[in-house]
Amino acid sequence: MPSFSSSEGSALVTGGSRGIGAAIARGLAADGWAVGVNYRSDRDAAGAVVAGIKGDGGRAVALAADVAEHDAAEQLFTELEGHFDRPVLTLINNAGISVDDLTPSLRDDAWDSVIETDLNAAFRLTRRALKPMLKARTGRIVNISSVVGLRANPGQANYAAAKAGLIALTKTAAVEVARRGITINAVAPGWIETDMTAEVSKELLAQVPARRAGTPDEVAACVRFLVSEAAGYVTGAVLSVDGGLAA
Repeated sequence: MPSFSSSEGSALVTGGSRGIGAAIARGLAADGWAVGVNYRSDRDAAGAVVAGIKGDGGRAVALAADVAEHDAAEQLFTELEGHFDRPVLTLINNAGISVDDLTPSLRDDAWDSVIETDLNAAFRLTRRALKPMLKARTGRIVNISSVVGLRANPGQANYAAAKAGLIALTKTAAVEVARRGITINAVAPGWIETDMTAEVSKELLAQVPARRAGTPDEVAACVRFLVSEAAGYVTGAVLSVDGGLAA
């Protein structure tokens, strides 16, 4: 079976312009990957991530696309494959949104938009990623789920459903392609210091056994392991990065 290394292909990180996605993009670039940094609207932030990677001697390109659009997967892969002239052999499904409300008042559009971006887009990107991976008989996919996919968090029925669905997708797809040298895993962050969690209260953090929020780099470190050759026998797993919150 072929070995797996960053010299063979490129890596796509969706939602890579800030927070966890930006940390993952920087980490993969430091490991030698040519990285596609996907963003939806913040071109300047994505450009800053790419500039930082290049400044450190890495390779990266910013790729604009709303992953919720049905043609985004093909667009992103075509652009990235063409830019670096190599197949995408690592996919990080990180892009996500949240629109919170209690279930009795949660609107259809709030449900639909979160499911479309956080779950359906990850499926379409995974399906597209598996084409070159199956041909190469090697590849890595890491889906960024959430602690709320593992435990209840009132007011986030749509987000929790999407993130729990992402875990189910991870496990099922992992079993389907395991014989072809491809691994698919999920990382489930807890409270991480990002724009999306800027308003987390002290009361919520007090529920975390570690008594602190995590950092994007701590999540990225776990992703970097799962993408590495050393993790070749790890597939269908869910790695919680939550300070013990889901224990």
